[in-house]
Amino acid sequence: MHSQLRRLRDQINTIIVGKSAQVDDALACLLAGGHLLIEDVPGVGKTTLAHALAVSLGLRFSRVQFTADLMPTDLVGVSVYERGKEAFVFHPGPVFAQVLLADEINRAGPKTQSALLEAMEEHQVSVEGETRPLPSPFFVIATQNPNDQLGTYALPESQLDRFLMCITLGYPDRAAERELLAGSNRRDAVSRLMPVMSPSEVQAVQQAVLAVHAAAPLLDYLQDLIAATRSGRWFVEGLSPRAGLAVLRAARARALLAQRDYVAPDDIQAILPQTIAHRLQPVPGSGRGRTEQVRAMLETVPLP
Repeated sequence: MHSQLRRLRDQINTIIVGKSAQVDDALACLLAGGHLLIEDVPGVGKTTLAHALAVSLGLRFSRVQFTADLMPTDLVGVSVYERGKEAFVFHPGPVFAQVLLADEINRAGPKTQSALLEAMEEHQVSVEGETRPLPSPFFVIATQNPNDQLGTYALPESQLDRFLMCITLGYPDRAAERELLAGSNRRDAVSRLMPVMSPSEVQAVQQAVLAVHAAAPLLDYLQDLIAATRSGRWFVEGLSPRAGLAVLRAARARALLAQRDYVAPDDIQAILPQTIAHRLQPVPGSGRGRTEQVRAMLETVPLP
């Protein structure tokens, strides 16, 4: 398993150059069974990362370009009357994939965004009074542009909470950018990738993540961090119990990627900003963004 995970990381790092930390975060998120939100300006590799992850994990991939006129039925599917069968036949939408790339998710209206809530939380969709299960494993990888750009809608808090992690790729450094400029097209490189794992192996890794040990002092530390978010000193509202479980799952996945069978405080610290910042709103007058506020709070909570 560890050799497969190492090959998986190496393969994706050949596509997303100079962003090994973000690649590790994305892998930890998906192996923990969570959904991933990638927020950044256009053109830095968000879509390429999502496609490379899907191909490398051997998962069926579907992409939807979110636009202002996208309707919920465009995602989940619709029943169409077929004269030969003299009946309505359900035609599944792109959500019936193992990896759904919701590209520029915040360009669609709230009604369409909310169509994903049931799929993300319960891995099923309700269409025309019937509940239909989604494939397993099922991941949503969503990209969004900064909310100050034209034609964007802020994601509601209920949907942000469904994303296990929110990461930012950022611009490449000079050496990585030179490699991109001198190399082949990244999309062509993705098309030549071969799966490193199968869907059943992905599910086996997810089960292994759940078995990673978290000692009592580590859980005490996590609870101290959760309590700090609820103190009113740092954020308007604190973390929910679901968010605390999300942090623990992500830390377990990071420990497994580091070839450990136990969670260390370093795992919590490494994934905390990516796991909770998008769920929180800094108190007025703090003068910091969400991620900076999480890091400032992190420095005040003593290690176990």
